[in-house]
Amino acid sequence: MRATGRVRRNERLAALRCIACHTQYPIADMPTGCPRCAGAGHPSSVEAVYAGAPLPLQPKSQGYRWGAWLPYSDGISLGEGNTPCLDVPALARTLGVEQLWIKHEGMNPTGSHKDRMSAQAVSRALDVGARLVVLASSGNAAVSAAAYCAAAGLPCEIATYSDLPAPFARALREYGAMRVAFDSGHARWDHVRRRVERDGAFAVTNYCVPPVGSPVFGVEGYRAVALEWVAQGVRPDHVLVPTARGDLLWGVYSALRDLVHGGVLDRVPQLWAVEPFARLSRVLDGVALQSEFEGRTAQFSTAGSTVTLQQEMAARLSGGGAVLVDDHAAAEGMSRLAKAGFWVELCAGACYSGAWQLRSAGRIASSQQVLLLLTAKGDRDPFPFDSL
Repeated sequence: MRATGRVRRNERLAALRCIACHTQYPIADMPTGCPRCAGAGHPSSVEAVYAGAPLPLQPKSQGYRWGAWLPYSDGISLGEGNTPCLDVPALARTLGVEQLWIKHEGMNPTGSHKDRMSAQAVSRALDVGARLVVLASSGNAAVSAAAYCAAAGLPCEIATYSDLPAPFARALREYGAMRVAFDSGHARWDHVRRRVERDGAFAVTNYCVPPVGSPVFGVEGYRAVALEWVAQGVRPDHVLVPTARGDLLWGVYSALRDLVHGGVLDRVPQLWAVEPFARLSRVLDGVALQSEFEGRTAQFSTAGSTVTLQQEMAARLSGGGAVLVDDHAAAEGMSRLAKAGFWVELCAGACYSGAWQLRSAGRIASSQQVLLLLTAKGDRDPFPFDSL
C-alpha cells in the first residue's frame, strides 16, 4: 500500500474521448462529461485514450497495476484486484449451460468491486493535488472511497441518504469520513456539485442531471475486471452485471472492445445489465434515455431512477441488453448462490436469476458459457432475507 506521496500516471495515457461524438480532449478532470454533447442536450461520458497498439496482458500481483491498460500504473492500493474467477459446474448443470463462471468482486479489500474505482480515482486526486474528495453514495462506493482516502491521507466527504444502514454508517465513522445526510438522490448530487464548483473538491461520483457516468479516472479502473478474466483464460459468451448507472458495465465493455481491437479476443461477449425495475429495458424499447424511471427496490446497490448513455451503449454494442429481476427473484438467486458457497449482496444474487430468465427465454443456449459478475459480499446488505 502507498499511503501518500507521488503517483505514476500511465505514459501511454494520451487523451480523453467522448464515447458518443468521439471528440478528443486533453487529459483533465471532466466530471460533467463531454461539453460538446452536453451543449447539444444529450450528456455523454468521456473515456481514456491509450497511445500505441495494445500490449499483451501482464497481470501483476498487486491488484490494479495493469500498466498500459489503466490511467495509473502506481498509486494508492489496498491490494484490490486479482479476484477469483471460478468455474462452478453444479450451477452450470442447474442452469443448463456448458459452463458457468463466477467473478467474485466481493473478495476485494472492502468487500466490493468499488475498490477498483477508488484505487484509480483517489490516485488521480493525489496526482492533481486535491484537498477534499467528495461523492454521493449510500452503499459500497461510500465505504470504499472512505477506506482509500484514509490510506491516502485525504479528507473524504460523502453525501448519503438519511437512512444509511448501520453497518455502512459505522464503516464511514471508523474510516474518518465526513457524512452529510439527505432525503433524496438529487439533493445528494446538488451537494456534491456545490462542493466541486464552489469549493474545488474532487468528485468521485456523478453529480449531473441528467446524469453521465462517474468521472473517467475511476470508471477506467473497472477495466481490470475483464482484463483479469481474459488473462485467466475465461471466454464467456454472456456476462451478467448488476447495473445502476453503468460504470462497471462500461468499464468491462471498454476493456473487452480494446482486446478485440488488439486481436486478443475475436468478439465482445453479450453484456446484460441486471436491473431491479424497468429502466434500461425501457430505453432499449424506445423510451427517451433522459427520462426518470420510478421504482422501488431493496436492491440498494442498483437502485436509482436514471439511465446513462454508457450503459445503453455497452448493452447495445455488445449485442446484449437488460434483464429485469425483482427483489423476490433476486433473493432466490442469492439463496442459490449461497448454497454453492457464495454469500453476496441482493443485486448480485439477481445475476443468477437473470441468467435463468435468459436461459428460459432461449437467449442463452445450452452450448454456451456464462459469467456472473458478483459485485459484493452479502455481509452489509440490509435486506431482511428471513422475511421471504
